[in-house]
Amino acid sequence: MERNENNGAQPPKGARLAFGILMVLVYLGVGLLFIFNFFGVTPAISYVIGGLLCAYGIWRGVRLYKGWG
Repeated sequence: MERNENNGAQPPKGARLAFGILMVLVYLGVGLLFIFNFFGVTPAISYVIGGLLCAYGIWRGVRLYKGWG
């Protein structure tokens, strides 16, 4: 008997793709809000957190794009 188990990366579909795109936009948006010091935090902390959130948003976007094709 042959099993059809595929544990490899599968392309995201439907709601999963929409959620991935939404999360990329959320991370980039909140990161930019931190960079522009919208929350009134110390500028150094604001730049670090904003940069990390933007970098993570870009990384998620790249992973989503690679998994989509």
